[in-house]
Order: sequence, then C-alpha cells, then structure tokens
Amino acid sequence: MNEENGISRNPSSTPEAIVKTKKSFSFSLVWLVPLVAALIGGWLVYKAFSEKGPTITITFETAEGLEAGKTKIKYKDVEVGQVESVDLSENGSYVIVTAELRKSAEPHLTENTRFWVERARIGAGGAAGLGTLFAGAYIGADPGKPGGKPARSFTGLEIPPVVTTGLPGRHFRLKAARLGSLNVGSPIYYRQFKVGQVVAYEMVEDGEAVDFKIFIHAPFHEYVRTNSRFWNASGLDVSVDASGIKINTESFVSILIGGIAFDTPATLQPASQAEENATFNLFASREKTLEKAYVQKRQWVLYFDGSVRGLSVGAPVELQGIKIGEVTDITLEFDWEKLTFRIPVLIETEPERIKFVGKETVDRKRGLDILVEKGLRAQLKTGSLLTGQLLVGWDFHPNAPPAKINWDGRYPEMPTIPTPMEEITSGMTRIVEKLDTIPLEQIGKDLQKTMANLSKTTAELQKLVQKLDANVAPAATATLEQAQTTLVKVDRLLNAESPTGHELKRALGELADAARNISILVDYLERHPESLVFGKDGSNEK
Repeated sequence: MNEENGISRNPSSTPEAIVKTKKSFSFSLVWLVPLVAALIGGWLVYKAFSEKGPTITITFETAEGLEAGKTKIKYKDVEVGQVESVDLSENGSYVIVTAELRKSAEPHLTENTRFWVERARIGAGGAAGLGTLFAGAYIGADPGKPGGKPARSFTGLEIPPVVTTGLPGRHFRLKAARLGSLNVGSPIYYRQFKVGQVVAYEMVEDGEAVDFKIFIHAPFHEYVRTNSRFWNASGLDVSVDASGIKINTESFVSILIGGIAFDTPATLQPASQAEENATFNLFASREKTLEKAYVQKRQWVLYFDGSVRGLSVGAPVELQGIKIGEVTDITLEFDWEKLTFRIPVLIETEPERIKFVGKETVDRKRGLDILVEKGLRAQLKTGSLLTGQLLVGWDFHPNAPPAKINWDGRYPEMPTIPTPMEEITSGMTRIVEKLDTIPLEQIGKDLQKTMANLSKTTAELQKLVQKLDANVAPAATATLEQAQTTLVKVDRLLNAESPTGHELKRALGELADAARNISILVDYLERHPESLVFGKDGSNEK
C-alpha cells in the first residue's frame, strides 16, 4: 500500500540533511571604547614617564612663604618646577623641600646650581621681587657655571644672589681686610660710571680676610687690566692736609649703601686685560692705592714719660716732615723699681722710602749711631690742631742731652725728647718754683730795717749840718737839705705800712700767680690743642 502511494519505506532511500560549518567573525562596536581607552591610557602613562622631570630636595633654614603644591620654581621668571612637599628635618633644625622639575631642567642640575627663596626686598641693587607681594614667594634658580657634577640635593641660599649667568662681562675677585659697608649688590664704578656690582662675598678659611666676587658688565670689563687698582668708595672720603679739607665720593648712592671704584694707572707699557676670576687687592681708599708698596720693614721702640693723648695706632712716623712709617702698638708700663709709669710706643719704618746717594762708607747701624750723636731724636708732635691728633717726628735737636741707641732689646730703642709743650711746661714750672723760693716777707722786713737806718742817718746828717761853720758855701747846705728831703721820701715810699709798700708786695704776689696760670695754660693747650682754633669748650674738658 505504501508502494502504491508512491512512497517507499526503504530507509536507504530517505534523503539526509547535509550540515555545513560556516567560518565567520562578528566584531561588536561595544569593544571599541575600552580598547581605545586602554591605548590612550598607555600612551599617557608612557608620555608621563618619558616626560617626567627629576625630583630634587632643597634644604632651607625656614619655610616662610613656601606651600606644597603651590610654590613655583622659576629661572629668569620662567616656571621650571613646583614644590611637592615641605617637611622638617629629623632634628628640626632646617626644612626639606621636595620639588619636581621639568624634563628640560635636568641637564642644568649640577653641583653649581643654586636655589633661593625670592621675596620682596629692597637692597643695594634696588627693589626686587615686588611681584611676590601679590603672587606669593617662589624659589629662584641659577644653573651656575657649566661642567659641574650632576646633583639632586641642594642647600638653599638664605641671601638671594646676583644672577650673572649668561650675561656678557667678566667676574673678578677682590681681597680685603674687612667687609665695611659693602654688601651683595653694592655698585662698582669706573670714572664715576656704574659698570658692575658685588655678586657674593665670604670670609676666607683662616678668617684673616674677606673674599669678594664682583661682576663687570661688557664692554667695561675690558678696562680692568692686570695693574688696575680697586678701592672702597663707600661714604665720604675726607682728608685734611696743609692745602685744606678735601671731600671725595663716587656718588650719592655710594654714600648710602657703599660701593667700589677702580682705575688703571698710566704706565709706559700698557698692561694686558685681566682674565676671568683674576684676583686684586681692595684698598681702603683711593689714597692708599697711590702709596708705594715697600718690602723692607724695621721696628723701633720709643719710650715716653709724658702723656700720649692723641696718639693712636696707624699714626704716621715722619722724618723731617716726610712719612717713613707708622705706629703699630701703644702700651703702658709700670716700673716697680722707680715707681713710675712709662709708655712704650712700637713703630714700623720702611727704609726703602729713603733714597740713599753717594758711596756708603759705614754700615747703616753705625750710620744711625752717628746721626743720634748729632741730635737725631724721636718726639711727639701735633699733627692737626683741628683733631688734636699726634704723630711721631724724627728730627735733629743739636742741643738735646747726649743719648745712644739701645740695640740690645727685642727692638732697637730710639732716644726721645719731650714734646714742645712739655718743655714749655717744665720751664714755667721751674720759674714758679724759683718764685716760690723768693722770701718776699723777709725782703719786706729787711727793707723796713734799711729805712730805719736811713732815718737815723738822716738825723745825724741834720745835726752835722747845724754844726757846720756859717762860712760853708750855701750850695753845699742846699745839697744836704735836698738829700735829706730825698731820703725822707724814700723812707715813706718803701715803708711796709705805706701804700707803695703794699703795692710792691701785691705786685710780687701777682707775678707768682701769673707764672702759675701760664703753667696751667700750657698744660691745657697740650691736652686740647684744638682750643687754639675753636676756643675753650667746657664740654671737651676732661
């Protein structure tokens, strides 16, 4: 039946379904977003690490004006980094600032790099950092000289330096005995033009001098020669000499904040330009630069018995009015054997100041002995009536008492003589002492006795006249009468009780008082010679 219906029931004749596997990939847009985000994130991470600048630490004494995450680090007003954190050191003596800089700043981080906190300030170089009044403080940076070793830890400067990196010009160093009124930013002058400034200073290791670092701007640095002289031009340079009072200054600014000036002396052969960091001496004044330097030094000791008020260390030593040295020390000694005081004064002479002519026939030691035999002596003299300052003068005094140089001590001793005032005082004292020895009272008594004897003699002469023969010439009688009258007048004149006798005693007493007053006046003038110009001032009297 099934066959009749045309349907075969044979399983082998049933068609089978053929299954085919189709290979295909279907991408959803949902996965595109995280993929792009991952790529961007990776790129940002790579860029952040590749562009990340160095991290450094800077130590300061205080964190005034510094804030983590806000304070910037700038070089020439360009931001090159930022402060990340501010912490105290373990012992609390300083603060540690951690900062991150830009990648471009890494090549400039060497041992020569300097950092400081820039705040508003007014100094020798003028007003600076005024913008910090509104924007806040920031840390300034200076790369310094190239070629230093790489560094990541630094000690910040407490005093902002003068940045000269990259400026045309040249640095020099100056050596001075003291700092004076100079400071960072103090101006430097050449022919009264401002050509540079002090950029730094420090004390040398042994503490004997101060080392200044200065910068001269181009093209003025070409005027600094190997023989140039620098001097401290701070304040007013006042000098008093025979020609009057001289006042010099470079500028009004140097009076207020100090300054340095330099010049080059004219020579037959011009000197070459000074190299970078060449060292010069810094003189105290322009006059000091003109003084010649002498190598030979000779010390002498002088002993004075009188007052040396007005003599100070540095006072000149002059030979016949020409300076040959200066005073280096003044002390006071007490002699237990003599129970007296004396004042040793140590001086230093420079024999090279004296030009020797002719052939040397004796050695110099013997020559000095001969000069002393001829009257060479040391004496204190008034250097200025205005100030009362003294100096030591060497000069010839032929009438001085004989003396010799004592060569046996540590320093040779040059004989001295008293000052002119002391000689006048001594002379007046001797006059007063002699006047005091005059027995004025005894002289008055002797005069009184003499007058009594004269009265007796007059009476006897009168009796003699009465006994004369009447034939004696009238002229002789008149002469005797005139003699009698004269003797009576002399008696009245010299009588101790008469006005004339009193006047004589008073005159002799006033003469003695005048001598004492002269002695007092001479002593006052010795202590206050300036009173000859200004008059006596009670405020100056000691």
